[in-house]
Amino acid sequence: MKKNPLFNYLYIFYSSVFILHIINVFIESNTLNYLIGILAILMLIVSVVGASSLFRILGGAFILVGGIVFFMSGQPMVKIPELLTSNMSLLTLLAMLPWMNSVVRSGRFDRNLNKLLNVNASDLGKLYPRSSITTLTLAAFLNLSAASISQDVLKDNLSSLNKKVRNSFIGTATLRGFTLALLWSPLEILLAVSIFMTGVDYVSLLPWLLLIVAITFTMDSVWGRLHYKKYTYRKTAETNVNMKEIMKKVIHLMTALIIFLTLVIVIGSLFDLDFIFTVTILIFPFAFIWAWVMGRARSFWTIGWRTWKQKTNTMQNFIVLFIGLAFFANSISGTVFLEVIQRPILMFIDYPLVIFISIQIIFIAMSMFGVHPIATMGILGGVITALLDVMNPISVAIVLATSATATLTVGSYGLVVQLTSMNINQNPYKITISNMPYALLYGGIGSVIAYLLL
Repeated sequence: MKKNPLFNYLYIFYSSVFILHIINVFIESNTLNYLIGILAILMLIVSVVGASSLFRILGGAFILVGGIVFFMSGQPMVKIPELLTSNMSLLTLLAMLPWMNSVVRSGRFDRNLNKLLNVNASDLGKLYPRSSITTLTLAAFLNLSAASISQDVLKDNLSSLNKKVRNSFIGTATLRGFTLALLWSPLEILLAVSIFMTGVDYVSLLPWLLLIVAITFTMDSVWGRLHYKKYTYRKTAETNVNMKEIMKKVIHLMTALIIFLTLVIVIGSLFDLDFIFTVTILIFPFAFIWAWVMGRARSFWTIGWRTWKQKTNTMQNFIVLFIGLAFFANSISGTVFLEVIQRPILMFIDYPLVIFISIQIIFIAMSMFGVHPIATMGILGGVITALLDVMNPISVAIVLATSATATLTVGSYGLVVQLTSMNINQNPYKITISNMPYALLYGGIGSVIAYLLL
């Protein structure tokens, strides 16, 4: 079906709604919030056309169930718009992320960091942790693009190897490093949703997330060294790599991230703003000043404007999902339906580790059927509400964040696995099988640490 040319200008409509939302965070007007709710209905109608079948089904299911509960509760229809705005902050954050991606690209950090993969290594075992850490570092800023960039470099460098070995190496090293970056990055939407649903403070959560990253990365690197050391590694072409220059880029990137996090914490505390909103409003000015300091302002604007328009024009999947989730969550809040969802979990409330592991398995199982981890969080929303009443919210947030990000390595129909499958020409189920032990270990480490914090 040919796309209507008007879809090329959706960014104007979407961004107008997001700007109204940002204004309303400061003025807290019920009237403006209601207007945003009406506009959310229009966003939903427009976005259904461009959304994929999977997200239409997910969003439609949330709206259908939410609608049934809403009408059974006897609430007036005029109340519907105000039930649709609770996830607008997450959508606004998603719309701003391309600007941070663009400053990293304009500074050519992606090209320089991937030169690490060209440094001599005698075997694949020694290359494994380097590949993982390179993807991890890039993914903190570039998200999905980082995995694709690293895979392209590795595909060229490992072209002389047996295809099975090459695919196995790329499918494990890059995807696992990718998930470890998303667990703690302030720019990751899965972490943002986990914080949003539990109400925890990012500063309190961060040390535990970094601990999980350190433990998981160490264990996976040891496994990679032992598993791949039997395969000799020789690049198809020698490349001179200036390690001093690369390390400068790494330090530059990490310093920028530390400054950004510091600003988020300080400004959020001074003006009493929540974490997600603070990140959202800081991304563009921070990225622009960073590009200007590097002398890359023109390149940043050229790359950023094109990328932002393209990404904002294609937000339909998340708009359908998040608005549907908002309606579902707000409709069932305080109803008997919510109690029905919570009752099975409350039976095991004295066995929190069982609950945590069950949540992890649910996330993995749902992802293998193509359900996005954010949708799984929405499905478990009632359960999470019950857990927050009796458990440490930080523990619940850790379980949600680790369970959600772990699925990115095994979700056969997930975007990152599908892209990897196309990139290395391998069946996505093989990628899922090779990463399943890692996903269970990763989520398991999160569950154990969450249990110890109760």
